[in-house]
Amino acid sequence: MTPRTRARKAVAEGQETSAGGEAAPGGGDKKKESLGTAGSPAHLIIKDLGEIHSRLLDHRPVIQGETRYFVKEFEEKRGLREMRVLENLKNVIHETNEHTLPKCREIMQDNLSQVLQRLQAASDSVCRLQQREQERKKILNDHLIASEKQHIIQWEDFMKEQHSKQAEVDEEHRKAMERLKEQYAEMEKDLAKFSTF
Repeated sequence: MTPRTRARKAVAEGQETSAGGEAAPGGGDKKKESLGTAGSPAHLIIKDLGEIHSRLLDHRPVIQGETRYFVKEFEEKRGLREMRVLENLKNVIHETNEHTLPKCREIMQDNLSQVLQRLQAASDSVCRLQQREQERKKILNDHLIASEKQHIIQWEDFMKEQHSKQAEVDEEHRKAMERLKEQYAEMEKDLAKFSTF
């Protein structure tokens, strides 16, 4: 029962007793006695007025309730949320340490051994290719050097041949010039004979 309904009920009972007060002799004494007893309507009204007064003017219980609510909202719920987050993190870390990391390590070791084998094979292939390339370059270089020497020899032979041919041509030219000189000399002699006629 709320304080208002109790106050209304007590006021209604007080009016009924005052209306029928003549029925009992010494009613005034009864009123004084009823104010002093704990179950009397006046006592209930005073009690209700005290509760109403404390609810209207005394804000400590409301502030305490709000404070408790604030503490519950921002400390207990947050603490639980943070506890759940920390628990989840702990579970994730445990799962990672117990299962994921060993599995990753095992996979990495298997794959890295295969990768190392492939790298070793590739390195060997590259070394073989480099050796072949060096040998091929050496052969080409030797061939080029030999070809160059041969070309030099051929050029020297060609130049010697040209000198000898030049000498032959010069000799033939000199002989032809001498023949022409002799021929012109004879022709001049013949002309000189005809000019005297």
